[in-house]
Amino acid sequence: MPLAIVLTGGQRHDGAMLLEVLDDIRVPRLGPGRPRIRPDAVVADKAYSSGKTRRMLAARGIKTVIPQKSDEIASRKKKGTRGGRPPALDQVAYAGRNVVERQFGLAKQWRGIATRYDKHAIAYRAGVVLCAVIAWLRK
Repeated sequence: MPLAIVLTGGQRHDGAMLLEVLDDIRVPRLGPGRPRIRPDAVVADKAYSSGKTRRMLAARGIKTVIPQKSDEIASRKKKGTRGGRPPALDQVAYAGRNVVERQFGLAKQWRGIATRYDKHAIAYRAGVVLCAVIAWLRK
């Protein structure tokens, strides 16, 4: 289920906005207490596989479940023993990533979201939020 929505320009890289998305997440607790704001792990595709992203998540105590890009693997191997160890990848956790892709597919079934007909960002965001609310209500 969608937990946070951050709207950016169409040419903006997703990895640059990861910090803003994580800051917007608030998961209320079932009992008393403050909402959770830090996930246990971030499961993402290879587009998020950068050293900067991995260091930022590690500094926050968040486990990264992100496969390495092939050029990063080649660069590490080219350095030999100075290249270090490859980052660990939890295959079982990464197998659950299809849930994220299915949610994007569900949102893109809305023609206005998929093609971005709206001229104003506020109208487009309203459509995305409405889609997320409907997804939560169906659950």
